[in-house]
Parts: sequence; C-alpha cells; structure tokens
Amino acid sequence: MSSEVFGEKSAQRATDGAESRPQSKKREDYLEWPEYFMAVAFLSAQRSKDPSSQVGACIVNPENKIVGIGYNGMPNGCDDDLLPWSREAPDRLDTKYPYVCHAELNAIMNKNSADVKGCTMYVALFPCNECAKLIIQAGIKEVIYLSDKYHDTPEMTASRRLFNLVGITYREFKPKHNMIVIDFNSINHPGMGSMTGSVHSP
Repeated sequence: MSSEVFGEKSAQRATDGAESRPQSKKREDYLEWPEYFMAVAFLSAQRSKDPSSQVGACIVNPENKIVGIGYNGMPNGCDDDLLPWSREAPDRLDTKYPYVCHAELNAIMNKNSADVKGCTMYVALFPCNECAKLIIQAGIKEVIYLSDKYHDTPEMTASRRLFNLVGITYREFKPKHNMIVIDFNSINHPGMGSMTGSVHSP
C-alpha cells in the first residue's frame, strides 16, 4: 500500500471518528443572572419559619457576586417558639410585626463584604418603608422585586417616595420561568441539570 493511499484512508477514518463522536456544546437552558439571583432569594425564603409569608432577599454587587442573603425571621437569640407568629390579634404585641426582622434587613446585616454600596437587591416583595430606610442607608442603588401586592398601603407609598428622593431605581422582575425545580437526584444522571425551569401559565 502506497503512503498516499494509506494517508487517504487514515484521514477518512479520522473524519469518520469525528463525525461519530458527540459534539460538546454548552447548555442552552441555564439560568441567566437575574433569574439566578431571584431564585437564590426564593430559596433563602424557605428558611423562614413564618407560617404566612416567607420572603427572601439577595444582594448582588456590580460584578454579579452575591454579597448578602437573608430571609424574614425573629432576631438572633430570640426563641421563636416563645414569640407570636400571628398576623392579627386584639393586642398588636401578640402579632409578629413588632418582632420579626424582614429579609432585607437580614440580607444587609449578613453581608460578606465591607459594605453593599452600589449593589442591587433582589427581593420577593417590594420593601416596606422601614426596609427602604435601611436600603438607603446601606447605599444600595437598585431594588428588583417580584411582587408589589401591598402597593397601595401607606408603608409602600412611603418607600417609593423615599426611593424617588434619593434616586434608587426599583423595578418589577419579569421571570422567564414561573417555576424552577431543584432535583437533587440529577447529579447521579450525567447530562441532566440539577435545576430546570418550566414555563407555566400564571
């Protein structure tokens, strides 16, 4: 066999082998940054013991690095079995409101950087006026929220007024997926993502 023929056959085998091997490409259904950060906020909310409202917050710096996470709960060291979780009671002291720390406060207090100035906060609910004050004092420049269901209450009206005065941007998050499922078993099945998004009608 001449070297020319041998070379042709070797080249053909190499080509055939390349065609038979599966192409290695990146996943196309990965979470984009905004959905990832809001999903982290919602996952954090699962730590909340509040029976009626589980809220999470995630603070992100301009480099897309998470610098703080929090969820609503009782202050550190306070026995949450001894404090009330009710939304309504004849005496306000028997409700959760005088005691619970909101997710925004906890995210700011739990920061893992020197400060959160210039950062963005992703949060499930539009912040109340007390959290708005904390956000302003912390130097956060943008708030991205999913729900504004208490829009017409005085607390939320005050929040918007405060944000507008200092130029903090706030906008509603529009998810591409209404549901994200975490599957712990997927790590044992190559090629299957551990988190998948499913689109559902609202």
